[in-house]
Parts: sequence; C-alpha cells; structure tokens
Amino acid sequence: MAVSSSSFLSTPSLSNSKSTISFASSVSPAPIPSLRRVVFRSQRRVMTVRSKIREIFMPALSSTMTEGKIVSWLKTEGEKLAKGQSVVVVESDKADMDVETFYDGYLAAIVVGEGETAPVGAAIGLLAETEAEIEEAKNKAASKSSAAVAPSPPPPPATSSPAPAIAQPAPVAAVSDGPRKTVATPYAKKLAKQHKVDIGSIAGTGPFGRITASDVEAAAGIAPSVAPPPPPPPASAAATAKATATSSPPLLPDSSVVPFTAMQSAVSKNMIESLSVPTFRVGYPVNTDALDALYEKVKPKGVTMTALLAKAAGMALAQHPVVNASCKDGKSFTYNSNINIAVAVAINGGLITPVLQDADKLDLYLLSQKWKELVGKARSKQLQPHEYNSGTLL
Repeated sequence: MAVSSSSFLSTPSLSNSKSTISFASSVSPAPIPSLRRVVFRSQRRVMTVRSKIREIFMPALSSTMTEGKIVSWLKTEGEKLAKGQSVVVVESDKADMDVETFYDGYLAAIVVGEGETAPVGAAIGLLAETEAEIEEAKNKAASKSSAAVAPSPPPPPATSSPAPAIAQPAPVAAVSDGPRKTVATPYAKKLAKQHKVDIGSIAGTGPFGRITASDVEAAAGIAPSVAPPPPPPPASAAATAKATATSSPPLLPDSSVVPFTAMQSAVSKNMIESLSVPTFRVGYPVNTDALDALYEKVKPKGVTMTALLAKAAGMALAQHPVVNASCKDGKSFTYNSNINIAVAVAINGGLITPVLQDADKLDLYLLSQKWKELVGKARSKQLQPHEYNSGTLL
C-alpha cells in the first residue's frame, strides 16, 4: 500500500490482474500497526458468544388447541440433547405427539411434570447450552415455580361508606317499523278462519310472539281443547323435588372421579357447541346395486367401502364446489382449493378424523392404501397435525 501527497484521493490502478488501492492525504496517516490492533480487538469482541438458557414451549399442535398435557418426558434432567431429538410427548385435543428440540444442549430443568397441563406458549422446560449452566437453569425454574404459587395479596378492607347509586337509564319506547307481520301456527290460522276471529288482533303467547291455537280459542271464547295443568304442589314438596333434581347422586362405595383427557374435553365442547348449530336433514332414496357390485369386485384387492364412499364424495364435490366451501365470517364463502375428506375413526379414549387429502384426484387403490395407513397411525396416536385438521368435508 503506497501513500502519496499529490492529491487527496487517487484512482485505483490495475496492473497484472492485481488491484492496488492508493490513499493520499495532506495529513500524515495514522500508523498502520495501531489500525491493525484496533481491528483485531474488534474481531475478538465479535467472536465472543454468550451462552444461553432457552425455554421449551408448549407447542400448538392443532388450530383448536389452547392447552396441552404432558404425557411423558422422554429425557431426564441433565441429559444431553441433540437438535431434532424428541424430548417430550404432549397430548393435544387431537392426538399424542412427540415434541423435538431445535437446539443442542442439556435438558436442565423440567417445569411442567408428567400429567400436568400448560397453556400453549408456556414454558414447560429449560434447555442449557453447556453443562455448567444447568445449576443456573434449575434456579431459574425454581424461581418460576415460587412465583407461580406465591399467595395473592389480601383484598383492601371494605369502606363503611355506601357506594354511590348508579342511575338507571330511562326505558326507550319501541319504534314501530310499520304494520307487524302476523306469525301463527297453521292450526291457529285454521281455527281463526273457522270461528271468524281476526287473527291480526290476537296477541300471541308462543315463542317470539307466535299465535297458537290456545290463543285463538281464548279470543273466540272457546274452552281450551287441552286439559288444564295440575295444581302446583305445596311449597315444601316443590322445594324437596327441586333439591332432589339439582343435587348430585351420592357416589357408590369405591367409586372414583376421573377427569377428561384433552381429547374427551374437545369432544364434549364440540358436542355442546353443536346444539347451537341449525340442523336439517335431507333424505333421498339411492339404488346401490351398482355400488355393491363394484365393491364385491374390488374388495379382494384391499379396497374398503370407506374408500369407495370417500372417492364418490370427492367426485361429487368436484362437480359442486360450493358444498366444499366454508363460511367463516357469515358474509362470504371460502372456496377450498383441495377436496379433503375427513372420516371419523374410533380410538382408545375418544375419536379422531383422519383426512384423505385430494380424494377426487387419487385413484381408488391409492386412496384405500392411504386410508389404511391413516387408520394405523390414528390408533397408534402418530398422526401429524395436517393429517387430521385439514378436512373440507366431514
């Protein structure tokens, strides 16, 4: 490197395929050795890497999972781990799955023990990079546990002064949108016509103001066609009956209460939510002689009736894509790009719905082979999330 005083910066010159960069300045340059020392010190600082204690989080194994249960830890505290190794088995609302580590290190501390649950994203264990950091990680885990069980501060004492009364808003008069539509049962309309009663002048006592036959009979001055209800029982008898109905029956000797598994909790939740979903049924007679004949023909080759029906459903959905669509916001349809048929399979402790993906595109033999694999994985709790949560038709 040559230093010239002829100009402030000279153009680099190329000679014999070697590039020589010349710097020039009217001020004497700083000694090069000191520059090298600065560079080397900077390099030493960059190359210094601080070791870390990482948290092992509860993963989200499905789109509906909010918490997971630790089935078993596959490694013990202090054991060395390699990236990609399975560390713990987690039970979700769909299946049991192995959770792998993304880093090399040591399983320093187990925060959530076997049989315990934790919300998605919570720390269930600590991973130390070096063996020397295991003790520090254990102290960190102990501090987390003590913080979790620390008693909450007592509530402040109640003051003797009464709380100010909150003014209730004045009732707002209902605004009429025009003539009210008369809603009545067909039998009520028939009775009103028979007895020449203006059905529009009757106040309905049924659900949402619906006019019933008894409303029409009362307006026409006719005795009700149904027998009057029995008189109410005495107050003491009613109280006894209510207490009997609401109280739980006593447990039999040697009985035990077992909490739901994550899968059973999910099934219970979905069954309760299904009560709010409008249900209607459509029946249509179908002659299955051709289907039965085809099944008898392909059955020796390992094709099941489930695969046949899934294939038929996939071909039908390809012709009617709106049936394969979903409505999530109540304002639009989402047309799914794949036709994935989910079929329920009973397993130990619940059920799960493996998904036959692209059922319209796979041939019947591949579809049947795929279904056999999915059933085996479902019953051994080895299904991956995309194999049970990607169905477009159940």
